[in-house]
Amino acid sequence: MLAGLQNVTFEFGSRVIVENATWHIQPMERIGLIGYNGTGKSTLLKLLSGEYSPSEGTVEKSRGIRIGFLHQDLLSFDTKDSILNVALGAFEEVLRLEREIEELGKELEHEQDEKKLIEYTDKLHELELAGGYTIHHRTEEVLQGLGFSNADLQRPYREFSGGWRMRVLLAKMILQAPDLLLLDEPTNHLDLPSIEWLEKYLQHYQGSVVIVSHDKYFLNRMVTKIVELYQQQLHIYAGNYDYYEKEKALRIEMQQRAFENQQDYIRQQERFIERFKAKASKAAQAQSVMKRLEKLDRVEDVNIERPNIRINFQVDKVPGRVLCTLKDVSKFFGDVRIVEHTGAEIDRGDKIALIGANGKGKSTLLRIIAGTESFQGERVWGHNVQESFYAQHQLEALNVNHTILEEMLHCGSQKTELELRTLLGCFLFSGDDTDKKIKILSGGEKARVALAKTIVSKANFLMLDEPTNHLDLHSVELLIEALNKYEGSFILVSHDRYFISKTANKIWEIVDGKIKEFKGTYDEWVDWNARMKTKQATPEPEPVKKEVKEVIREEKKREPIDVNKQKEQKKIQRKFAESEALVAELQKKKAEGEALLADPAIYSEKNKFQDAEKQYQSTLKRLTAAEAEYEKLFEEMMKFE
Repeated sequence: MLAGLQNVTFEFGSRVIVENATWHIQPMERIGLIGYNGTGKSTLLKLLSGEYSPSEGTVEKSRGIRIGFLHQDLLSFDTKDSILNVALGAFEEVLRLEREIEELGKELEHEQDEKKLIEYTDKLHELELAGGYTIHHRTEEVLQGLGFSNADLQRPYREFSGGWRMRVLLAKMILQAPDLLLLDEPTNHLDLPSIEWLEKYLQHYQGSVVIVSHDKYFLNRMVTKIVELYQQQLHIYAGNYDYYEKEKALRIEMQQRAFENQQDYIRQQERFIERFKAKASKAAQAQSVMKRLEKLDRVEDVNIERPNIRINFQVDKVPGRVLCTLKDVSKFFGDVRIVEHTGAEIDRGDKIALIGANGKGKSTLLRIIAGTESFQGERVWGHNVQESFYAQHQLEALNVNHTILEEMLHCGSQKTELELRTLLGCFLFSGDDTDKKIKILSGGEKARVALAKTIVSKANFLMLDEPTNHLDLHSVELLIEALNKYEGSFILVSHDRYFISKTANKIWEIVDGKIKEFKGTYDEWVDWNARMKTKQATPEPEPVKKEVKEVIREEKKREPIDVNKQKEQKKIQRKFAESEALVAELQKKKAEGEALLADPAIYSEKNKFQDAEKQYQSTLKRLTAAEAEYEKLFEEMMKFE
């Protein structure tokens, strides 16, 4: 075990974050830590890193373990150094050796001292063993993988925005190669190519990784275990996020069934007690049943506590057919071209995802459409367009000294205080929560305030820049649902592939300074891109002459019977028959298990119930594997048809 929690309880003021929790992190594990916003995922990471101490229990760590923790609070760090030097800070020991070698070299230039010469040689050897001659190359490689160009590497760290600074700190942490890497929303500030690079890098990382993320695609590709923080307890699932969703639904269903069956049993026994407790001949038996009920290990009812953001986008006016037209638009930052002599049209009903690598100008184009960025060319609004712009800078623009309610009152919505309190209740700010200062809110809570300010406008055209950042997985699902019901149009920038795939009906890219439009969903765009790459990589086949085709057909007609092929076919057919029989047998066992679990009497004996449930789960797993083998053999049989 690398690290973990043993019977840990942690209280934040009067609020319990986690109670009597045990969690062991093993070497080379890839773990996704999930939970609703505000449940305490980041707090749990701080417990593991040693920033917080538990109220009860122990945080266990193996001797000499090195832990790296990437979190939003790191953004308070500032320096005039270049980003290359900041990232090179990962190699403190190597840099110290380099300085000592440099000083010894200068001394040896003026004075030939045999003792210093030996020391100089030893330190050079030590530097080589520590990989000192490769650190610059490795650092540049990681920074470039995270989206920095060669020209960026010597730029001062303080020139970069918060998102780019976080990438530098992520690069430094990766280069430190800790035994346990704790990543709190690492994809929030990454574009799609950088996320894909990080996925590949972490898959081969020689250490354990714990990730808090709202990106389903990222979790599915990265993790092999899910730890859910729910109702102050840790629930562990051995699989990726898709497995967690299925397994959790199954656990809830089984618990609900067990609860209902036990309740039936309890009601039967209570009726027996009520009926016979007054009869002398049955009184002793009724007493025995009563004692058995008192000792019964009760199954708890399923009580799902899920914070539901009730996002309801209201549209005040219906716009014309065309919402916005860009004509001959150009935008440069110095010598850097964003777009040049390009145009596009946004129509009523369009739900556009603007995608691509960072630095290609997605947010700049969004600001051009919103009218908050200067440019050359023309932008024409359509009839009756009421727009609302949600951007990451709005989180920074929130007045930290305002309460949540004051912030909403100052956004010019013309709504009364009562109406705003009702709206904020939909965003999980109820009662006294609305009087909280913005400065004490978490990143997710600030994002919900900014999103509430966007929604209050009753716009029929939304411009959304990374709306899922700082939202938990459940809130992302609710936002997807709301946008799919939304009667207006929108254009959004997002790096969340799952979110894009569920909301967009058009894809925009900026390619060579032009806006390229794909009419279709994100999944269709990915398939189309893959086909185009395959087509470019595969040379066109030479045309086959008609006479040659005829000869090939004749050869096929005279093709001899393949004895080996016949043997293989019979072997597959035999295996298929065996597989079919096994599936039928397991389906019968499954039905028997369900019938047993449906019997209320089984819940009077805890061990008997547990054995039956264990046997049922084992049968389910075997059936799933057998059905998969059946499908595989069926496909192999079809090849012989």
